[in-house]
Amino acid sequence: MTSQRTRNRLIDRLREQGVNDARILEVIKSTPRHLFVDEALAHRAYEDKALPIGFNQTISQPYIVARMTEVLLSAGQMSSVLEVGTGSGYQAAVLAQLVEKVYTVERISGMIERAASRFKMLGLRNISYRHLDGGIGWPERGPFDGIILTASPMHIPEALVEQLVVGGRMVLPLGIENTQELVLVKRITTGVETEVLEKVNFVPLVSGKT
Repeated sequence: MTSQRTRNRLIDRLREQGVNDARILEVIKSTPRHLFVDEALAHRAYEDKALPIGFNQTISQPYIVARMTEVLLSAGQMSSVLEVGTGSGYQAAVLAQLVEKVYTVERISGMIERAASRFKMLGLRNISYRHLDGGIGWPERGPFDGIILTASPMHIPEALVEQLVVGGRMVLPLGIENTQELVLVKRITTGVETEVLEKVNFVPLVSGKT
């Protein structure tokens, strides 16, 4: 279930779907996704599918993780990235191998605790995490070069735009279930520019902490 052949098949599939960044593909191949899902589902970890991870949440399919990461980093290297919605910790683990510093926030305390143990297990020391309402971001640590959301708000969160540097990029799903679109937001001096990329399906962004 964790053989190199299995991982190679996943990478081949990502290439077929248009993911071209060699660094991102190498990180996806080498990151042990089976550690980020329940043991009962570990045999499916390298399928290109979203999987349940408890708390009514899912781990995104590898294509979406790779695609969002590629869009975020397509303008060049980033020093600091904020992730809203830690979930299993998989997206943060991928980012941590590609940027200098990752900040990640999660509203569900049980999820952030599990993710933190995985970061420690993998020796990922450039990830800072906090139990926070994701919609407000982590203003004390901003501004950020990039922001990535793993849950879908109805509208672009202004509080997060304000935590981007001018020239920074935010990648997020946007909209209600079954009508969501992946959107790239670029902060410019006069506001933001947006670009719709493709249709996606994420859990909704929920306010508050549990």
